[in-house]
Amino acid sequence: MCGIIGYIGNNNALPMLIDGLKRLEYRGYDSSGIAILRDGEIHLQKKVGKVSELEKAAPLKDYTGSIGIGHTRWATHGEPSDVNAHPHMSNDGTIAMIHNGIIENYHTIKTKLEKLGYKFKSATDTEALVHLIQEMKKVSGDLETAVRLALRQVDGTYGIAVVSSQEPDKIIVARKGSPLIIGVGENEHYVASDAAAIIPYTRQVVYMEDGEIAVLTKNTFETKTIDNVEKIKQIHEVTFDIEEIEKGGYDHFMLKEIMEQPETLRNAMRGRVLLNEGNAKLSGLNDVTLLLENAQRIIITACGTSWHAGLVGEYMLEQYAKVSVEVEYASEFRYRNPIIKPTDVLFLISQSGETADTLAALREAKKKGASVLGICNVVGSTIARESQGGVYIHAGPEIGVASTKAFSSQLVVLSLVTLLIAHQRESVSHDVLMTMCKELLDLPSKVEKILKDTSQIEKIAEEFKTSNNFLYLGRGYNFPVALEGALKLKEISYIHAEGYPAAEMKHGPIALIDENMPVVVIATKDSTYEKIISNIQEVKARKGKVIAIANDGDDHIDTLADYVIKVPHTLDMLSPILNVIPLQLLSYFIAVKRGCNVDQPRNLAKSVTVE
Repeated sequence: MCGIIGYIGNNNALPMLIDGLKRLEYRGYDSSGIAILRDGEIHLQKKVGKVSELEKAAPLKDYTGSIGIGHTRWATHGEPSDVNAHPHMSNDGTIAMIHNGIIENYHTIKTKLEKLGYKFKSATDTEALVHLIQEMKKVSGDLETAVRLALRQVDGTYGIAVVSSQEPDKIIVARKGSPLIIGVGENEHYVASDAAAIIPYTRQVVYMEDGEIAVLTKNTFETKTIDNVEKIKQIHEVTFDIEEIEKGGYDHFMLKEIMEQPETLRNAMRGRVLLNEGNAKLSGLNDVTLLLENAQRIIITACGTSWHAGLVGEYMLEQYAKVSVEVEYASEFRYRNPIIKPTDVLFLISQSGETADTLAALREAKKKGASVLGICNVVGSTIARESQGGVYIHAGPEIGVASTKAFSSQLVVLSLVTLLIAHQRESVSHDVLMTMCKELLDLPSKVEKILKDTSQIEKIAEEFKTSNNFLYLGRGYNFPVALEGALKLKEISYIHAEGYPAAEMKHGPIALIDENMPVVVIATKDSTYEKIISNIQEVKARKGKVIAIANDGDDHIDTLADYVIKVPHTLDMLSPILNVIPLQLLSYFIAVKRGCNVDQPRNLAKSVTVE
């Protein structure tokens, strides 16, 4: 979602802030801004649109100073505009603040401040907080205490960075529900919402926890709770390289990340598949092996693409581990007062590890006594820290807003979890477990085969780039793949698309099918193959255009579908990992041909850190 960057040190802050904002662009935003302290004044510049528009705005290039903060905003309260962009200033012009999150009681705070004579320029919730800090500074006399007193009156979520012209040697930062890290350098410190923004400058970072506030100066950082209790923080090292967050010669991050999947699948499996034992080694689950073996029910909760991965995981775990599984939208989980027992195990899936709804589900489950385990990509993320155990997917930084390599890596990790629990429970034979291991290890080379030549998929994209609607059909393991394929097309091309279990087509969606309706059917040779063939015939009888995902060597389907994309065969449980690749590419090529912003689709954000 929104991005935060800040610097205090001996160097000119502006180049670093602009560079950091550009590295945060992938998160999705609609405006940006910078505040720099110099000569006892705050120099402010903000602009609707891309960071490039901010760069061009006069007199930004003349802003020099060794302390500053910058922000990319994704609109929640108030439309995208120069006025609503961050940073926001206090009425007296001495305090500037940037904010990620939502202040839920901002209207109450605003009403009280207006009665005290404060004037509001923007439609944002953030402005209420910066004015409240000004008011609290009248009571406390110093910025740090003022921020603490103000935050104790706030309901909602925040990651903030605050500077003051009256205390020009510090940045105050605080976090609750919105990710924030401190970067530690030599005689300089950074703050960011994402390590990608500061990795060119330092690899030493401190992860802030909810309810913490920190004071950054050139030479020190001091961390406390909002209640003024000192906290000792550990410094961690960021391990990914700068090359991992650059395009590497590709036109878009999304295409780069699609093409990286053979390697990211290997990374997700490296050292974890025990072929001779027919087992998986997942060190993050070592402390909960008995818990998993005896679990009466597994609940998987996630949002968006991660929820689709969870649906595939449900099929895997029920078929092979013989355990009851429920998959829940994290955004709905806590609002229906779910029945959770101490014998339940909750898996939370999130690429970022910061998804607000998924975090809320984690805390709800812990409160009710369940064991919570995370599956995420970002090391040191909140879900990783608050879970009792879990598994990293090791996909590396994913910059494109539409998730690709994280999804396939999540499926690999869910396969490994299934393998582990099935081995523990002895729920299937050793030969079956050995076959699972072998097929898992063969996946990267099969993905490489799919990616070797994408020209056919690009030609299909050319044919359907002007379509207004798409229907995606799948059965069994591939129903969630149909949902994911439709989501990818919606996200980046803005074409309306819906995914359905193929058998449900007759219960309504079939009314939509005519000669103008492209229907993508996942028809690989699995246990539902004959039934999916019948569904294709039903579509063709109504003149629908069929794009089929089928297995190599399946000549029969060539006589039925208008377009056929072939993929290698694998186990039913692993087929979604292969079948989703052509759907990712189809969405990508259609979006490019429609002139869409593939990496930063409108209205979307990479990490959704507000409810």
